[in-house]
Amino acid sequence: MLFLHHLIEKQRPAFEKGGKLERFYYLFEALETFTFTPPTTAGLKGSQVRDAIDLKRMMMTVVIAMLPPLLFGMWNIGHQHFLAIGQPEAAFMDKFLIGLIQSLPIIIVSYTAGGLVEVLFAITRKHPINEGFLVTGMLIPLVMPPDIPLWQVALATVFAVLVAKEVFGGTGMNILNVALTARAFLYFAYPTDISGSKVWTYLASGDKVVDGYSGATALGVVAEQSTLLSEQKADFAGKAMEALGNTPWAPGLFSFENMFWGAIPGSIGETSTLMCLIGALILVASGVGSWKVIVSVFVGAYATALLMNGLAVNAYMSVPAHYHLVMGGLAFGAVYMATDPVSASHTEIGKWIYGLLIGVMTIIIRVFNPAYPEGIMLAILLMNVFAPLIDYYVVQANKNRRLNRATV
Repeated sequence: MLFLHHLIEKQRPAFEKGGKLERFYYLFEALETFTFTPPTTAGLKGSQVRDAIDLKRMMMTVVIAMLPPLLFGMWNIGHQHFLAIGQPEAAFMDKFLIGLIQSLPIIIVSYTAGGLVEVLFAITRKHPINEGFLVTGMLIPLVMPPDIPLWQVALATVFAVLVAKEVFGGTGMNILNVALTARAFLYFAYPTDISGSKVWTYLASGDKVVDGYSGATALGVVAEQSTLLSEQKADFAGKAMEALGNTPWAPGLFSFENMFWGAIPGSIGETSTLMCLIGALILVASGVGSWKVIVSVFVGAYATALLMNGLAVNAYMSVPAHYHLVMGGLAFGAVYMATDPVSASHTEIGKWIYGLLIGVMTIIIRVFNPAYPEGIMLAILLMNVFAPLIDYYVVQANKNRRLNRATV
């Protein structure tokens, strides 16, 4: 490794000002920064306070925190595959290898497409390539279904990096969460490939699904049942939970325990609440993620779901409040998306308000919009837009409170 570092350093003069490859300096710097510690030092004059954390270490911490849902998601892809063909007893490694083979191309395409955009903008604008896409490039595959066409992953990634990030100035300047922007783009541009009852389970060519099997997510099952009962004007009490329990090919598939564990159809990284909570512990312990945002999202969602239970006028509103916490991508969104340090609120009180409103909006979107039963994606994107406004009023309130205490 030392030899490689010296070899890279020997090429530096060609990329520095006046060198033959001067225009590609920031590409060279990105490669060196990614592989080794760059030879940059602070000024030699004056006292300095140095912190061990920097953007690179912060982003690597988030990537490490995403490993639990990623690895579990790979296993779950294989598990859902064997469940669909009637072989749930398949070996652990057989399931994991199928998931690895299916998800790895999605990850590679995401990093490649987004990385090319980052490089082009760095060369054009003559600014360093930041490590922010290390996280975004992994988040995008984790919010995609396992059988998403690769060209759609590339298209969504390019769109998200361009529209949600680079047009605002790059890393640290974006208003919207980039990964959620990619998912939103696909949802509205190609809805049949990212929603429905047949897109969440990977099936290898030639494998035949067992009779009666459905690859619908838990949220999809409840939304479909709610719409059906509304059209028939039938009694909805208990029907949503009955529909969740009516999975003859896999008894208990949508039980609370199984949804908490995560062995259910869904996007690659969002099915396991347990794995997301492990990631949350890593983010909170390292100081990268805000526990206030995470907790407030769950509190807001749970309180709103309880209110919906009391006002229930459709099947979706009758789903027990604690089920909402483990259904869909609520946990994944609360841990990895809502805590985005760029697009979230920054004031301490603002974090509580921001998270609570995300939880509230998630449940409202779920129960009143059967066409989009997930909710968490639109809720976070909406609150990304309002986060600066929340912080503004929190700061103004603090100023007014201090002025009222001031004496002449």
